[in-house]
Formats: sequence, C-alpha cells, structure tokens
Amino acid sequence: MAEAEENAEHFLELIRKSRRGKFKIYIGMAAGVGKTYRMLQEAHTLLQNGVDVKIGYIEPHNRKETLALVEGLPVIPRTKVYYKGKELDEMDLQAVLNLHPEVVIVDELAHTNIPGSKNEKRWQDILNILDAGINVISAINIQHLESLNDLVKDITGIEVAERVPDSILKLADEIVNIDLTAEDLISRLKAGKIYAPEKVEHALNNFFKPESILQLRELALKEVAGQIERKVQTEIPKNIVYRHEKFIACISTNEKTARLVIRKTARLASYYNAEWWAVFIETPKESPDKIALDKQRHLINNFKLATELGAEVLKIQSNKVANGILKIVEEKGATTVCIGKPHLNLLQVILATSVFNDLLKKLSQNKIDLIILS
Repeated sequence: MAEAEENAEHFLELIRKSRRGKFKIYIGMAAGVGKTYRMLQEAHTLLQNGVDVKIGYIEPHNRKETLALVEGLPVIPRTKVYYKGKELDEMDLQAVLNLHPEVVIVDELAHTNIPGSKNEKRWQDILNILDAGINVISAINIQHLESLNDLVKDITGIEVAERVPDSILKLADEIVNIDLTAEDLISRLKAGKIYAPEKVEHALNNFFKPESILQLRELALKEVAGQIERKVQTEIPKNIVYRHEKFIACISTNEKTARLVIRKTARLASYYNAEWWAVFIETPKESPDKIALDKQRHLINNFKLATELGAEVLKIQSNKVANGILKIVEEKGATTVCIGKPHLNLLQVILATSVFNDLLKKLSQNKIDLIILS
C-alpha cells in the first residue's frame, strides 16, 4: 500500500511539473551589464512571433535605451501599496495570475516586496506565477545569491541585503549569462549609462573597482557553467558512470566558521548537483545545558541557513567528533567531508593529532575526500 501511494505521489509530481511554467533567468556580474535590455529585446521578438507576452514588472533605472524598448510592449499596471503613509508601486501579482499571459517579464528577482504584499520576496511571487502555468523571464546579479554572501562581502566590502536562495536558480529551465569585460562596464558607468552622474564617482570607488568586477565576473561565469554541467548530467545519457557526489558539512557552535562551511559546501553541492547534509556532532561538553544561550541561538540560525540552502540537518550525539562524523559518512554514503579550519594552538594540535589522524586514516581507507575550508 505504501509503495502504491509513493508511486501515485511521484506521478502527481510529474503532472505538476508538466503544468508548471518554464523559467528563464538572465544573470550578470553587476548592474548595468544589460540584463533588462536583453529581456525587453526578447519580449519584442516573442511578441512579433505571436506569443502573448506581457511586462509584469520592469525596472529601467531611467536608462534611455531601456525605456525606449518598453515602448510597444503590453504592460500590466502596477498595484499601489500604502506603507508608512506613502503610496508605493509594486508588481500586481493577482493581475498577472488573472490575465494569465503565455510569458511574463519580471525584473529584479532579488527584490524585497513592500510590507503588506502577499509574499515577502519577489522570487516567491515568481513561484506562484510558475505554479499557475505561466512562463517567466527574470534577471538577477550574481551578488544576490545566498551562498555567495560572504564571498561577495570579501570582494566588494559591501553586505548585500537582498538575497535569493540557490534553490531558485536550480528551478530555472534556462540561465543566460550577460557578460561584459570590466573595461566595458566601467566605460558604460562613466558615460552615465548605469547611474546618474552624481553617483558615478562613488560607484567607481566602491562596487565598481576593476578588481571587484573581475572577481564578480568570474563568479557569474562559474555559476552558469555549473548550471550547464547539471543540465548535461540530468539530460544527456552517459555510457560512463561517474561517482555520484554526496557532501557532509561538519559544523560547530562557532557561528562564523559554521556559516562559512555551510555556504561553501552548498556551493560545492550545487556545482555537482549533489545531496548534502549539515552535521553537528554534540559531544557531552556541548550539550544544550552546557553551552551558552547565544551559541545555541547561532547554532539554530545556522541550521536554518543550511536548510534554506538545500541541506538536511543532522544532530548526532557522540563522545568523539571523529566517530560521529564517520557514522554519518557510512549511513549516508557520503563521498566528501567538509570541515572548517581548526582554531587550535600548538598544544591543542598535538593533543588532537591522534584523533585527526584516525579520522584521516578511516576516510582514506573508504576513498572519502576531506576538504578543510579556510
């Protein structure tokens, strides 16, 4: 009976997927590379070919070339939302669902909706639209991807507040990278094609430094390459069977180290299209009644982050961390264990050497990779 129910649920899932709208994302390294422009060009092409395409939301940022492309395209009027005594514009989700165009253009994937809207985030609106069977074309900059948050902050010195779960990109049927050289992007900025003249100097001294743009460009190219790799793995039959990667992220009560391990493991798992688990080994001295409340809170927050990034969270009680890790590795058939760089003084290193060697030896015997994340 259970097997019959499982088969029925699987079939229902296939039906839901077939009814779901197709999702295309334009991704870029920074503002101004031309994502919105390309979406509007595509909308004109679709319209000329008889496709019912409408603009659900577009953000032209007062760029003349972009504004010119909006002309001639059917636009769904925005809804008015009152917040703190002000009347603000927001995408009219219900109007999109009621009109049910074949394709809808929805810009600014990482946008946070005005309080009082149905959903908190625009990507949640897009999920509603896709579930209704409407095809969506959207756009995002690479710095808004959740798992890259720490890395982007290191590169740019800026904390990106609006972020999108990596799982949203995995839902995309197609991802297109809009690429420019750093020199071309800076030229566009200086020519006033991205921001108003009074904002150019500030941008050049902050987010738009050549070295920052180059690194963001690399991240965008890697992300799209990873998406293509996943598409190849899932859609093209193979004669050669590759090892199916499974990752374990070993986290501790150290908030920053744990968050880093979670995000970097999420990136690895995303690249390999692999399952992964976030594992906390609770030793007797780290039981809830023996660790500080702030550490417990940070641990819970990191569990939540790992879940949002697609992991299954496991909390294992064990007298020895190495034994707990090996137990999970064996149970889950993991191929790679990711740990944070230990913060140990020389004496602790000497005392912990036998345990660490034991872990290395057992992982090596089972052909399991160990990655120490800096």
